[in-house]
Amino acid sequence: MTESSKAVFLSYASQDLEAARHICDALQAAGVEVWLDQSELRGGDAWDRQIRKNIHECALFVPIISSATQQRLEGYFRREWKLAVDRTHDMADGKPFLVPVVIDDTKDQDAEVPESFRAVQWTRLPGGLTPPAFVERVLRLLSPAQSRAPEHSRPSGGSTSGVVTRSNGPARASRRFQPVVILITALAVIVGGYAAIDRFLLSKHVAEERPASVRADQSVVPQSTIPEKSIAVLPFVDMSEKKDQEYFSDGLSEELIDHLAHSADLKVIARTSSFQFKGKNEDVRTIAGKLGVAYLLEGSVRTSGHAVRITAQLIRASDGTHLWSESYDRQMSDIFRIQDEISGTVVAALKATLAGSIADSASKEPNLEAYNLLLKGNFFYERSHPGDYDQAIEQYQQALKLDPNYALAWVRLARVYIWQGDRSKLAKSEQESMARDALQRALSIDPNLAVAHRWLGRIYLNYHWDWTAAKKEYERAIALDPTGLEGGYARDDLLIMTAFITGRFEDVIRQLSQEVSRNPLDTSELFTLGFILFYAGRLDEAAAIQHRLLELDSTYLGAHAYAAATLLLMGKNADALAEALKETEEVSRLPNLALIYWAADRKSDADTALRQLESKYAEVAAYDIGEVHAYRGEADAAVTWLDRAYRQRSDNMVFLKVDPLLRNLRGDPGYKVLLRKMNLPD
Repeated sequence: MTESSKAVFLSYASQDLEAARHICDALQAAGVEVWLDQSELRGGDAWDRQIRKNIHECALFVPIISSATQQRLEGYFRREWKLAVDRTHDMADGKPFLVPVVIDDTKDQDAEVPESFRAVQWTRLPGGLTPPAFVERVLRLLSPAQSRAPEHSRPSGGSTSGVVTRSNGPARASRRFQPVVILITALAVIVGGYAAIDRFLLSKHVAEERPASVRADQSVVPQSTIPEKSIAVLPFVDMSEKKDQEYFSDGLSEELIDHLAHSADLKVIARTSSFQFKGKNEDVRTIAGKLGVAYLLEGSVRTSGHAVRITAQLIRASDGTHLWSESYDRQMSDIFRIQDEISGTVVAALKATLAGSIADSASKEPNLEAYNLLLKGNFFYERSHPGDYDQAIEQYQQALKLDPNYALAWVRLARVYIWQGDRSKLAKSEQESMARDALQRALSIDPNLAVAHRWLGRIYLNYHWDWTAAKKEYERAIALDPTGLEGGYARDDLLIMTAFITGRFEDVIRQLSQEVSRNPLDTSELFTLGFILFYAGRLDEAAAIQHRLLELDSTYLGAHAYAAATLLLMGKNADALAEALKETEEVSRLPNLALIYWAADRKSDADTALRQLESKYAEVAAYDIGEVHAYRGEADAAVTWLDRAYRQRSDNMVFLKVDPLLRNLRGDPGYKVLLRKMNLPD
């Protein structure tokens, strides 16, 4: 190391070597030079001089604090700590250097550490498992080009980016997987843990004749390929005085997307893609190029009491020309009429056609206050911050008190019950019962509500594994809304479910590839296509799509885990480990680590990860545990855990037939019994 070294020095008690190695692996995977004394130097004067030199020259000093350091009041690591503290005396105030890490439940107030350690921010990394947020923090501290707050000032509470600091504030509870297209509420597979997902998953089946390879390099759509009848609705801006109407402006944007999507000859970009540009001040040509559209619809909303002003403008992306602009100064009671007017004007301007009826719209004009509460519930559901699902439920319930015959509110309520999965305080049977009751209430009010049939199909699929009943509901939703969003979602759901049952993927890959082409920035679509390619055995294409997704959103939950799974099956163990260590949730990291360490012949580390998984998450990750045992060739243990997942009614059992991690079980009698229980053809 030189004077300008960017190296990190890890200081630990010998009992904490395994945790230190986890931290080292994560930092090195991000390109950070790490000095970790393991075996190169064995003591003596030369060893002592080298350690002193490294502490003097390192950029950051990371002392690892634990019960082991608490018990050892003497030890060489304490000399390292003293040398590091001594070096800080020659540093300017605020220069980052000390980065203490706690790897167990050692209380900070009781820790036997130098007082200087208490003046800086601590990070808790249980067992040394290192989330991306900590790695990113280290990278920021190492980079002089990055502006940063002084590290000697400790935050007053909470933690950011998933890093748990010394504060007693609760860590952010993150969603396992963001919504994709809509089908399963829980996903495990090697990467899933017990997380919720709004799509299905797919199997490994290599067809004799494959369609053209999936492209993963569509950052900007070539102008020549953009259809003339194509549009994106950008999030309308909340211009209200208190800036407290974001839920309403977002809701209006979503309603317009839904209205325009019913035009059979108009390409309309999905919410997930268009909302990527929320709050960003990019040139219209750039936005349109990234989204692959010829036109943009943008606007603003200002509310005051019962009055609302909505401004909308249609822009031709090629030259920035405003083809149409209108301001609507109306009463809030006119909101549904305004939506119809805007969508009708846009369709006419683009010489497209709009379907005569719009399924699942607010055309029946519910109680206006109830509609407002529905939009608030939708806002919390989409945002999905900690506690937001409870907030969404409360808003929907309030809407239904005002208007008990508001069918769409009943569906939205059911959606949250299903989506919550293992994050709910309710038992799974209670969730299913409440969701089913809400959907049946919605259908008793409006039997032709496509979205209600789609979510009822989800219940038959997720909770009952009743493929026939689920298929019937999906087909009903498609028939009711053949050109709209809900019909499209149901069509995707049906294709994915069919692929899981049959092991044939060509149709669903073709469909999802077209959707990714239409919505190149839709991270949900990318995630779904990536894991489907993974199960189809098309690993190179899966890896390319996963890379593209992570370039768009490096924090997308589950993306690093699936990337790790793909790399593992490709035989790239080191790259797989780097991706696995970036997953922030332990329940998702541990299965990956157990698999990757086993593949890399790090049997002790693999056993440790598996023991932790079994001891901590047996009630929610029995399927994952079964996968690990199957991968290790331990058939009896694998079948035992998979049978336990079956008895727990694990959503992940739908992957049983197609999961590549279970391939060692293909001829096992117990595995075949489970397939029959699931009504899956052998």
